[in-house]
Amino acid sequence: MSKKIAAVLTDLFEDVEYTSPAQAFKEAGHEVITIEKEAGKQVTGKHEKTKVTINKSIDDVSADDFDALFIPGGFSPDQLRADERFVKFVSAFIEAGKPIFAICHGPQLFIQTGKLKGRTVTGFTSIRPDLANAGATVKDEEVVVDDQIVTSRTPDDLPAFNREALKLL
Repeated sequence: MSKKIAAVLTDLFEDVEYTSPAQAFKEAGHEVITIEKEAGKQVTGKHEKTKVTINKSIDDVSADDFDALFIPGGFSPDQLRADERFVKFVSAFIEAGKPIFAICHGPQLFIQTGKLKGRTVTGFTSIRPDLANAGATVKDEEVVVDDQIVTSRTPDDLPAFNREALKLL
């Protein structure tokens, strides 16, 4: 069955951490809807190879509209977590028990939610202490699956990340 996946991103996302999972999701028949502050805006990856046109504004969506959430890494998650609307959006997915896929710096958005206590996750090496300080058990593994949350560390982990995300879908 086709699922509707919310992808939250803004400028300076890690190009391949968006393109690889998005392509895997689409090839499996799922729909990826990009979300940022402004619909119709074009955002650019940090390597300036990937440009993505935003489908929806964060003001026009609800977690109820989607089956899963996807958070690519790069500098995008750190920018988005400063905006309470994105924090509430992510929190709603956690509370609803819906699948969430976050790679590299993506789990930074979890920190702001205050909902990491008792969770097991991974992320880029520099954010692991922050994840632990937020109450999570942090592992240094290519992919960590904790109930509905799938996390990975770097672009090298994309094959495992995509595999586990697709399994949850």
